[in-house]
Amino acid sequence: MTEPEAREVAAHWLSLVAADVELSAYLIGVDWNRLKAHLARSLTSGTGGEPEIPSLGWSEAQHRRATDYLMGVLKTRQERSAAGFWEAVEDRCPGLLPEREAPLLHAALRQLTIKDDRPNRLALLAVLGRAYRRFGLRPDHAAVIDDALQTAVPWPKVERAAGLTGDGPAWWPAEVIGHDRACDGVAILTVRPWRRLPYWPGQAVPVCTPRRPGLWRWLCPANAPRPDGTVELHVRAVPAGTVSTSLVHEVRPGELLHFGPPTDTGLELGKDSHLLLIAGGTGLAPLRALVEQVAAAPDGRPVTLIVGARAVESLYDAVTLDQLRHDWLTIVPAFSHDPFAELGERGDALTVAVEYLRPDQAVYVCGPPAMLAGSRLRLHAAGVPAERIHLPERIPWR
Repeated sequence: MTEPEAREVAAHWLSLVAADVELSAYLIGVDWNRLKAHLARSLTSGTGGEPEIPSLGWSEAQHRRATDYLMGVLKTRQERSAAGFWEAVEDRCPGLLPEREAPLLHAALRQLTIKDDRPNRLALLAVLGRAYRRFGLRPDHAAVIDDALQTAVPWPKVERAAGLTGDGPAWWPAEVIGHDRACDGVAILTVRPWRRLPYWPGQAVPVCTPRRPGLWRWLCPANAPRPDGTVELHVRAVPAGTVSTSLVHEVRPGELLHFGPPTDTGLELGKDSHLLLIAGGTGLAPLRALVEQVAAAPDGRPVTLIVGARAVESLYDAVTLDQLRHDWLTIVPAFSHDPFAELGERGDALTVAVEYLRPDQAVYVCGPPAMLAGSRLRLHAAGVPAERIHLPERIPWR
């Protein structure tokens, strides 16, 4: 966003806040020009992160309403920009892009030109690669689209992604039908795609919310495919995590999300007879989906699921885990920072898991980067052969 555009957005937002009787009281004594300049700088930072609205003493609900005003202004501007983009492409290449798909493609292409954060850039490229194939784009279309965007897209990256992805929809619209704040900083979302999402347990899908246009993030469904097609997502709000923060704190039932094409992560089940699943934090999601996959099989193989958390209150999915009662399933909590934990449950997930290792097990690990960084070495040291260790390595994990 250019500086003049950012100043215009900031001024429009401030006029909406000033017209809100409840919020405007907090503007008394505030230097409006400095406030607009601060917001404009945030909008033009080029980081792709969330615009920073200064705290003016608002409550959490009031700050959320002020944020919604800003998102509304940005959405209106985005829609106008996307409409102009489609019209420019349509004028030179009639029928190339469906008008209803233009806003998502426009936002994704612009995002690709302004930021490079590797894990999320690959989610973006997975979507754009599929869109490239879906809409029948060719190298000779690049100049047309670049002119319509008024910027240069790194097309070789998109073309390479297109060569790696299969055919099918570029994205699936999905309605949020449930939003549960499971614990501090973690939300469980239940989402119903308009068309069934063709994924397997252990896979990851790019996810985007219209609140943050063009920003796609990897998430793993926490359930095996269901008859009603609903998908459960576990999301932790992380520092500087624009999309995760929005999904946890802002998104509400009735809103739309978009899913990109499902992607293998290296966590898909093989034919091993015994399984040891080691989860840390929201890394539980894909492993819980694997448990559901085993439960749907005619002969459930023995599974031990280690669920890591800092303390009891951080065990966000405890109710669902308690409902997973099978003769072949053993669930063991691991509390890394709880001095009152039982002796066999005290320590990080990998430390507790070592006590449950068996010679014929396949070991699946999923969790935060710090946990994954040393897990292969620790499991090797505990005697687990390399071919029996499965980590989410086929996509960078965050």
